[in-house]
Amino acid sequence: MLFPGMLSARVPERWRPNRMSRTLARLRARPGAVVDLTESNPTRVGIDYPPGILNALADESGLVYDPQPRGLAAAREAVARHLDRQGVRVDPSRVALAAGTSEAYSRLFTLLCDPGDEVLVPRPGYPLLDHLTRLDGLAPRPYSLVYHGAWEIDGDDLRRQVTPRTRALVVVNPNNPTGSFLSPADRALVRDVCRRHGLALIADEVFLRYGWGAEAGGPTPAPPAGRSVVGRMDGVLTFGLGGLSKDVGLPQLKLAWIVVDGPRRGVARALRALDFVSDAYLSVASPVQLAARRLLEDGDAVARSIAARVRRNRAALGRRVAEQPVHTLLGAGGGWYAVVQVPATRSEETLVLELLEHDRIVVHPGYLYDFPHEAFVVLSLLPEPRRFEPGAARVLARAAGAAA
Repeated sequence: MLFPGMLSARVPERWRPNRMSRTLARLRARPGAVVDLTESNPTRVGIDYPPGILNALADESGLVYDPQPRGLAAAREAVARHLDRQGVRVDPSRVALAAGTSEAYSRLFTLLCDPGDEVLVPRPGYPLLDHLTRLDGLAPRPYSLVYHGAWEIDGDDLRRQVTPRTRALVVVNPNNPTGSFLSPADRALVRDVCRRHGLALIADEVFLRYGWGAEAGGPTPAPPAGRSVVGRMDGVLTFGLGGLSKDVGLPQLKLAWIVVDGPRRGVARALRALDFVSDAYLSVASPVQLAARRLLEDGDAVARSIAARVRRNRAALGRRVAEQPVHTLLGAGGGWYAVVQVPATRSEETLVLELLEHDRIVVHPGYLYDFPHEAFVVLSLLPEPRRFEPGAARVLARAAGAAA
């Protein structure tokens, strides 16, 4: 039996779904489809996967357990080759594997921070970062991204957030949900702040390969080469994150990587310490490590399909927004999400609940990602076009209704 005070302060004291979650659960219990324009799972949106893509998991070499803290050499070499095909040069000895990027974050927080230390995280940003830092006994300190036709880091705010307890700076490149890559000016700013204050840089680049060439979904995706911060942060100890979940649309296989970059002595020391941390868990299953090369190679076709889907849906959304100038589709360079600024004639929560109750459509309100003011809605670009396009049209019509 549990008594008050027996649970950690790092987990919520009360578990109560918010109004949006309660409404959605009620609707899903009734007949009739709900159009989910927040879907982030590529395995549920009609993406074609090559036949036999999972066959490599049956390699009987997996019957032998060969624990390696950094991961099996063959898997790390496969990751390095995969990144090299995208123009990002990586030494396999500087790759460490984890069971998903959330675990990779936790490993790095353990490596870099003591309980009570602080980590700088972007706002707007994905709320999971707050949970991950707090679960490791750390304090997230948000720094602002500002929008003036394009997103950029607010340098003054970033510098203000650094305290004597700050140990690391997180950048998400491209950001979720804004879709913004770090500009050359942002990279220079981050490099300067990290050097000046002795901070490690954690670069979450899980969406790196999903860039588009032109706004509203250009026909040619922007290549990852030149977009990554790995290899571009002279003098800064840098940890680049990626994984099967986004790179090849296989979130269920739970394989992610950490690329360690920076000054040679700092990298060597970090890798030794990271080996110690990882050796305590050894969480990555042998079959997925042995299958990594095939999964990454065969998964390229999946990534191309996802990228085409994302560009198509963003282009359709751009056309719809152009028809209703009360809305603004915020500029972005990549990722799987779109942000639309809508008339602030009622709260985001009211709008989202109206869409649920009257249209059976799910979207995310901007406040979920800590946008600085209202009103914004965030839409996933993954759903099938036959559902996305009419659903997005209804969202825009509903949002414009009170402004008409």
